[in-house]
Amino acid sequence: MSNGDTPTPPAAAAAAEPGETKILAGSDGASRVTQLPAHFPPWATKLAELYFSGTTSMFLLHGNVFDVVRTPMPGAADRWIGLAEFLAEQVFGRWDLVLHYDLARGLRCLAGGSAKRLQQMVETVNRWIGDVRQIPRDPTRCLAAIDLLVQKNVMADPDDRVRAAVIIDHASYVAARGDRLSLADQTHLVTLLNWAASPYVKRLNMAFAMIDPRLSEVSERISGNPHIATIEVALPAEPDRTAFLTASTRGKDLATFSDYGLAELGKLTAGISLTDLEVLVRSSIEGGRRLDQLYFRELKKRLIERQAQGMLEFIEPKWGLDTVVGHEAAKRRLAEDAELLRRGELDSVPMGYLFCGPVGTGKSFLAMCVAGSIGIPCVVLKNFRSKYVGETEGNLERVLGVLRSMGPVVVIIDEADAMLGDRDGGGDSGVSGRIFGMLAAQMGDTQYRGKILWMLLTARPDQLPIDLKRQGRAEVHVPLFYPHDDAEIHAMFKVLARKAGATLADDDIPADVRNKGNLSGADIEGIIGRAWRASLLAGSRTITRDALTAAIEGFMPSTQTLEREAQELAAIIECTDLEFLPDAKRDKMDKLGGREKLQERLTAIKQILDGR
Repeated sequence: MSNGDTPTPPAAAAAAEPGETKILAGSDGASRVTQLPAHFPPWATKLAELYFSGTTSMFLLHGNVFDVVRTPMPGAADRWIGLAEFLAEQVFGRWDLVLHYDLARGLRCLAGGSAKRLQQMVETVNRWIGDVRQIPRDPTRCLAAIDLLVQKNVMADPDDRVRAAVIIDHASYVAARGDRLSLADQTHLVTLLNWAASPYVKRLNMAFAMIDPRLSEVSERISGNPHIATIEVALPAEPDRTAFLTASTRGKDLATFSDYGLAELGKLTAGISLTDLEVLVRSSIEGGRRLDQLYFRELKKRLIERQAQGMLEFIEPKWGLDTVVGHEAAKRRLAEDAELLRRGELDSVPMGYLFCGPVGTGKSFLAMCVAGSIGIPCVVLKNFRSKYVGETEGNLERVLGVLRSMGPVVVIIDEADAMLGDRDGGGDSGVSGRIFGMLAAQMGDTQYRGKILWMLLTARPDQLPIDLKRQGRAEVHVPLFYPHDDAEIHAMFKVLARKAGATLADDDIPADVRNKGNLSGADIEGIIGRAWRASLLAGSRTITRDALTAAIEGFMPSTQTLEREAQELAAIIECTDLEFLPDAKRDKMDKLGGREKLQERLTAIKQILDGR
């Protein structure tokens, strides 16, 4: 069959035609999904559903594949075993033969924890293809040996057939992604595809499970083939985490090293694998450091960032929306959405937000304050792009897997116009287009509404792909502008002085601030820093009136007026709710003739800037 599905002799075809009763799942066996053991994780249930349907016999498992899986033991404590071993012992536990292959160990029988079953498997495989220990470890030889088993099993009389599964670990090294493949790599792909497409194989109790953490590194001819089922192994859910913590702390008094109970720990550790959970517990027990709130936050941050391989920065917001000065309409809408989320009214909240406006208007600060008001974890998406082929998609794939398991979570993407891809991105072998597709699909997946809250931040929303900022993805566009109102500017001076650790009296703030309307929050923070420095040098422990006045008079805002105007115009154009626009911006829009005229003005400015 490695050269294609050759015509089958009539007798063999007739024998294969009726098919066999599909059986899976442990020592008791199951022929339908309702008979599966209750402890089966969702990915194993999905595999069984597809297998029983007879539509596929080949599965590609990706995601959290290096974690352990719970295996209950009658009359004993639960065991936690690797995925390949779980497949061999539980999913294919009724079968005569399970062969496991990876580049390091070659082809071998895998029977789980049963020595007797292993011996029976060795005897079976010796009858069918000989001693697998004598087969070289290279994939070409091993796949050829498996292909011989497949052919013999298809041609055998029904009573003589074996129920056989093949597990291929680190599948990307056997079925690599790429267009310029060697003849050996092409042969591997064709062999796998032939097994997947064969109608004769699908009628038998034969299955192939390929395992790799990164779907993006496996050949697209495999991952995109309709005869092959791609299944994500998700990070553990709360019941699995709680069960694992219970097993890990059995015989220990939890109160002696933790401020949290088992149920609370299980709930708070979303986004962490079971192997990392063991690190969390052991580091506290063996390190002699109590698992209090401070240490737990430190460990959780480290473990989640490691789970995402440094491409997510875990943040615990220190402030809520009540800390934000100005932007009253935006704060009111965001506070209402935060209240709906706290109530669990997930269907009524947007999938995401787009915060736009000139640089220095506090987009990042506002996003973190929203997360602080909601009271859920907050992560910042860091640069996940790589110069190596396929690695960028793999990085994003891993990040999205962590986010799906963490929910509810706020995801902040700063400089979103530069960070995210574009459907039509060129010059990068299609990487930007694939990145765009992955993000757009995740952002638009309504089953995660209220669980993954996207916040895209950019000063140039006009450069962000329209597909990402449409309704159903980043639905609410919140424009932010520099403060114009005297009271707002006055409050901002007070808040930013307090943030700097300084004291500023109300009477020491000038009634009319120079450059009003052209000062961003970052500019005002810079003025406060200058005044605080001058006051300290003069021997004062508070910001003096003279120091502040001198700092305001001496400060020169950025002269990049065209860039700022372009950013302001783009924010007005992108606004989705009229209530977010201050009166001054509404007047400006009306004075220029509406959004269409604003768009013309923005286009003219962009042409000037591009021609520099």
